[in-house]
Amino acid sequence: MSNNPDFSESFYRSYAQRYAEVSHNFIQSVYTDVSHPGLTGDTALIDRLQELVPPGCRGLDAGCGAGARDVYFYWQKGYDVYGIDAVEENIQEARRLHSEIADRVSVVDLREPLDYPDSSFDFVLCNAVIQHIEPDIALGTTLPEFARVLKTGGILQLMFKYGNGITTVYDRDYGSDRTFQLYEVDEVLATMMEQRFSVIPAEGEGLGGIMYFKDPKPMDHCVFFVRKDG
Repeated sequence: MSNNPDFSESFYRSYAQRYAEVSHNFIQSVYTDVSHPGLTGDTALIDRLQELVPPGCRGLDAGCGAGARDVYFYWQKGYDVYGIDAVEENIQEARRLHSEIADRVSVVDLREPLDYPDSSFDFVLCNAVIQHIEPDIALGTTLPEFARVLKTGGILQLMFKYGNGITTVYDRDYGSDRTFQLYEVDEVLATMMEQRFSVIPAEGEGLGGIMYFKDPKPMDHCVFFVRKDG
């Protein structure tokens, strides 16, 4: 998370329980203005990842959020999945809601190198997280660390708010202004290429390529799946 108080951990510390409620009820998880007809919401991304990575594989949800919704889902589906988040209240909420995965979630700052060996995971999720990290750190540390801990052939699902600079928007589901760091898509893709990732293309009706959508706030997002090359 950023040291900038406008988009720091303070929001999540204050709204952890409400954030978990919004997440688990998929309140902000339906997309509009989509670039791919199958990109209807969070569930479409979840379905696609299960097509790309079979149960039993080891995964990391980097920035799992309050309640760790996706960690719990993939664990139920048979994945060996773990979740990390910089905000202690988010992890506490995950353990409160899902005691079964209490030992699978932990507090970790994505601005720092990850405490996992090289090639630890078959897949990494990072959804709407780097918007809380300064670009020099996200591009110079966070994303390269994902590449390091992924096995060759491993999958990264990356979602971020795109544009220029920093923006503030009113979020009616929290009754609060929220401020986010925006990223230029080409800059993120250049980092992916430097880290030896290749974009997974659309396959028939399957999600793929560089995809775009708006969330209910509304804000512009980019999301894609990339594979770590040998």
